[in-house]
Amino acid sequence: MRLYLLRHGIAENGRAGSPDSERALTAEGRRKLKDVLGVAKTAGVAPDLIVTSPYKRALQTAEVAAQIFSYQSELVKSDALVPEAAPVDVWTEVRAYRDQSHVLLVSHEPLMGNLLGYLLGVPALHVDFKKGALARVDVDAFGPHPRGVLRWFLPPKLAAD
Repeated sequence: MRLYLLRHGIAENGRAGSPDSERALTAEGRRKLKDVLGVAKTAGVAPDLIVTSPYKRALQTAEVAAQIFSYQSELVKSDALVPEAAPVDVWTEVRAYRDQSHVLLVSHEPLMGNLLGYLLGVPALHVDFKKGALARVDVDAFGPHPRGVLRWFLPPKLAAD
């Protein structure tokens, strides 16, 4: 499986009285996200399945990805992808989709940085996963512990025009 990890794009600042889950993407966040996803599309990224955190900024990020990648199916919302979720829970979810070849996960920090290390078999590794960054990890076995291989990591700064 080619597993793509995408952190949501730049979102508006939190507002007093509004839950963190309702923060939306900014125009700049959408623009930088489109740069990253455009490079990814050129590199052949075409997800069979998009699984996203239910938070607004992640859903909006997943919608942008669906548009760029011409994804026609429904987005799958998962509480395993909220910011404070555990990488092991994400792995359990990924294992349920083992029949898919290309899966895009859309989530947040600190989960994405921790998840990347976990998928590579180095749970103590934490990656500085910038907003709008995208990584590809290849997984060929779906046992209780992942054994992924990092193929590439694309931060927004490298995708900018």
